[in-house]
Amino acid sequence: MKNESRLHVMDHALIRHKLTLLRDITTGSRDLRQIMREVTLLIGCEALRDLPTRRKQIETPLTKTAVGEVLDLEICLVPILRAGLGLTDAMLTLLPNACVGHLGLFRDEITLKPTEYYCKMPGDLEKKLVIILDPILATGGSVVAAVSALKNRGAKKIIVLNLLGSQAGCDAVLQVHHDVEISLGAMEERLDDRGFILPGMGDAGDRLFGTL
Repeated sequence: MKNESRLHVMDHALIRHKLTLLRDITTGSRDLRQIMREVTLLIGCEALRDLPTRRKQIETPLTKTAVGEVLDLEICLVPILRAGLGLTDAMLTLLPNACVGHLGLFRDEITLKPTEYYCKMPGDLEKKLVIILDPILATGGSVVAAVSALKNRGAKKIIVLNLLGSQAGCDAVLQVHHDVEISLGAMEERLDDRGFILPGMGDAGDRLFGTL
């Protein structure tokens, strides 16, 4: 399957507007947290538009024969610590019955590769749709490592949700994990020589938690 069929870049005026505010250096941590929540809600709705549902007969105030639809799968949200926490609350608003796993990764100073330092997941990952949350998909290294970690623990169906990403990073993920879906708020222009996406929003974790 071609990468393009697994990569979904949003095209929505409100998403573009809110991502502009996220990129702006003058946006402080308090406002950034709120804007990140708002844009995550928008991206999440678009990314999950085709979730499987089943029909359910209900009673409304006017009739006893109405037929609606309810979600027909279990979902596990997995923020990559720590910046992924900025997307979690919004996704729980959309999916209040989802469980939440946590995955901690840091970049080894010698190998420059992501190294796992913490992982706490629910059981039966193989039965759940797993949604990885991280604001930025730059080189793709952390997401590749995250997907591998989750597959090693049984995950079968995985969606990656990012606010901003690079083409190189997306290609790197899909080259290794061609069965995942990636949903982006926007595709950025390029990577700099340090692996940061441009124009980007800088270090999402530092800006989110005010640790600049």
